[in-house]
Amino acid sequence: MSITLYGIKNCDTIKKAKKWLESEQLEYHFHDYRSDGLDSDLLALFLETQSWEVLLNKRGTTWRAQSDAVKNNIDRQSAIALMLEHPAMIKRPVLITPNTVQVGFKADLYQTIFAR
Repeated sequence: MSITLYGIKNCDTIKKAKKWLESEQLEYHFHDYRSDGLDSDLLALFLETQSWEVLLNKRGTTWRAQSDAVKNNIDRQSAIALMLEHPAMIKRPVLITPNTVQVGFKADLYQTIFAR
């Protein structure tokens, strides 16, 4: 099974997801937005199954640093532009398997996804 985990390596939630995958002896590829990049095609792949509202992390420091004008006028197009400019604004991790695109990490949800 092909498993790819997307995010930023120093993120605590990414570390938890990686630890969980490793504890289950699941091989995966990690794609770090900072070193491996993020382009519009990859973001479009995420958006095929997840809404921009789910993907956009409004709890992080990058969002909080945006002007009120940006925050108050956010829509799909501006959210996509922000996520491409600041990949840290994408909720983490994004997990892609042949059967799912999952945003965020919860051990019980991963257990369900990878039930054998």
